[in-house]
Amino acid sequence: METVAVEGKEPARRSRPGRPARRDASAKIKGVPYIARNIPTYDILGEESLQKIERVADRILSEIGIEFRDDPASLDLWKSAGATVEGVRVRFAPGMLNELVATAPAQFTQHARNPDRNVEIGGRNVVFAPAYGSPFVMDLDKGRRYGTLEDFRNFIKLAQSSPWLHHSGGTICEPVDVPVNKRHLDMVYSHIKYSDRPFMGSITAEDRAEDSIDMARILFGREFVDSHCVILGNVNVNSPLVWDGTMTKALRAYSRANQAAVIVPFILGGAMGPVTNAGAIAQSYAETLAGCALTQLERKGAPVIFGNFLSSMSLRSGSPTFGTPEPAIGSMVIGQLARRLKLPLRCAGNFSNAKLPDAQAMQEGVMSMLSAVHCGANFILHSAGFLDGLLAMSYEKFVMDADFCGALHSYLAGVVVDDNTLAMDAFLQVGPGSHFLGCDHTMRNYQSAFWDSSLSDNEPFEKWSEEGGSTDMAARANRQWKKTLADYEAPPLDVAIDDALTDYVDRRKTEMADAWY
Repeated sequence: METVAVEGKEPARRSRPGRPARRDASAKIKGVPYIARNIPTYDILGEESLQKIERVADRILSEIGIEFRDDPASLDLWKSAGATVEGVRVRFAPGMLNELVATAPAQFTQHARNPDRNVEIGGRNVVFAPAYGSPFVMDLDKGRRYGTLEDFRNFIKLAQSSPWLHHSGGTICEPVDVPVNKRHLDMVYSHIKYSDRPFMGSITAEDRAEDSIDMARILFGREFVDSHCVILGNVNVNSPLVWDGTMTKALRAYSRANQAAVIVPFILGGAMGPVTNAGAIAQSYAETLAGCALTQLERKGAPVIFGNFLSSMSLRSGSPTFGTPEPAIGSMVIGQLARRLKLPLRCAGNFSNAKLPDAQAMQEGVMSMLSAVHCGANFILHSAGFLDGLLAMSYEKFVMDADFCGALHSYLAGVVVDDNTLAMDAFLQVGPGSHFLGCDHTMRNYQSAFWDSSLSDNEPFEKWSEEGGSTDMAARANRQWKKTLADYEAPPLDVAIDDALTDYVDRRKTEMADAWY
């Protein structure tokens, strides 16, 4: 296996990227590198309504503006581009930002150290990545606790082992046992060491973003990185209508290196944005559009992902709520707006406020994950593990969600209509009143006809009760993640590259004192 991507090398192509790989308990599972969807997106608003949202966003941008704090270089870029800058407040003429983002690619490749794992982001393609950012982890044995570097690496191994996920993700959980100013080095190294899939870097400070990119340069080579996307940085707006310097400096660091920034406002309706869907959508559109445009001012043509994170809150208690229907249907509109801009989309995910991997967790997760699928999201962060309003990464829910992602592989493949699937030969062979179980058509297709869950129990009640121990899915997931970690084998990494990375990490750590906040 090649450990450094070779310029111009394309990933090995499967005949149908959207079709599911079949499970075989006796063999290792190899999934597709990403999904090419064979079902259409779901558009819920007509042209008049979309134009109304865009006009309100233009009014927000031109009449109110957005503050860009603690980053004078960003203000200089806006001045040079013709925006109105008063202190840290920046206002934009209607249509200005749309023109700026037109230079960003509608689709791009993020390269992995194993070229067979490269992902295509944009167009009809769908990439599933783990959840991101939780300070806590939990499992059924030890309960909820602060995440450690060991937990972080465990989740990378679980993601690498799943045929249904395509990306190693980023800060899958916060390793709080490592100093704040040094943990990014361990996280990026762990993604490279324990996975051969694409990954994300740090965004919590400009120098940490630069470290992440420098480590990617060690892995792929400086010239390759300058002309190919190999790492993503997920940057958040400080809603409402504020971009702080920590985020814009990280955003510009990724763009400057020709790497992709994922631009994401996080809007809780009633707190950081209006309680009404249309108003929250207009706000998020304005905030995201400004961030996407800034990437193009830093480096024209740099890849960027139009992101969104709509959510709701309990207006009785003030608590955030996740996996609710209003943000889910709002995601459909975000998808329409992103397609009008011709930008790749990150939207929705497997969200839940549940405290355990239970029925609430899966109900809310399915609601929000299906909205991501139908809105046309290309890069779906938070595909697995999200629990407790993103405060905790759950081992059990991680494998439950990954299993659900397997079902979505089959769902997104759509319905194939050809001579084989129409099965006329089967009708002729079976005739009236018989069954299809043993006919030739069934024998030819049984291995690929249906997706097969590794966690669901489809046995009769008596067998489930007597042999399975009357277990629920969470208990089965508990057994599965433990077995997966026990069976895990790290993908080979070139020794010279590994040594160069560890030398870089050690050197950078010695250059700074530990900081814990």
